[in-house]
Amino acid sequence: MKKIVLLRHGESVWNRENRFTGWTDVDLSEKGVAEAVKAGETLRKEGFHFGRAYTSYLKRAVKTLDVVLDRMDRDWIPVTKTWRLNEKHYGMLQGLNKRDTAEKYGDEQVYVWRRSYDVAPAPLPEDDPRNPRFDPRYAGIPDAALPRTESLKDTVARTMPYWECEILPALARHDELLVVAHGNSLRGIIKNLKGISDEAISEFNLPTAVPYVFEFDEGLGCVKDYFLGDPAEIASLMEAVANQGRRG
Repeated sequence: MKKIVLLRHGESVWNRENRFTGWTDVDLSEKGVAEAVKAGETLRKEGFHFGRAYTSYLKRAVKTLDVVLDRMDRDWIPVTKTWRLNEKHYGMLQGLNKRDTAEKYGDEQVYVWRRSYDVAPAPLPEDDPRNPRFDPRYAGIPDAALPRTESLKDTVARTMPYWECEILPALARHDELLVVAHGNSLRGIIKNLKGISDEAISEFNLPTAVPYVFEFDEGLGCVKDYFLGDPAEIASLMEAVANQGRRG
């Protein structure tokens, strides 16, 4: 049986502050580092031996991967970084507090921006310093491919070709792969693996740093999926993610 583990990064500083992050490159919080340590130890205890790992260009995912591999004593395995695994781009919302934004625009509108499949927030202007065209890490990427905002549908459109052309074929050469990325880029992959509808994916909330295992047969067909950890604790963490954009 072949396996791919999907892991959302540990809590970031902006997760802790309940802010829209997107492509903003913020660091892990102390809690996020501890979550990554726990994930690495869990994967080691469960006997995983990854042959290769993938992550995004954003440090909260990169650092989570580094910590996990260190705890597993697998620092030496090949790692591929790609912008295609970056978080959904939140456009003009990036940096805003989610609950403050809900106070201004209403819970329903913030829910649509956060969780709808095909509605994107307002885009960044071309001269906005947050525009990815000004970031040197994206210098080799055609400007037309760089988002100024994204819906989940847009995120899926840039993530899934990489999954289908790079990650999944690598499973033919390795028994186990690790993908450390972000809530929305991973939700897009999960949507396709599990056949979740456009409407139902809005209700799926991915907690930080909880390993999500997908098992595949020799023909690379997905046959089973499950989280590693206590089901009650994971359900509570999922509910906390769902409540981030609501007024309380």
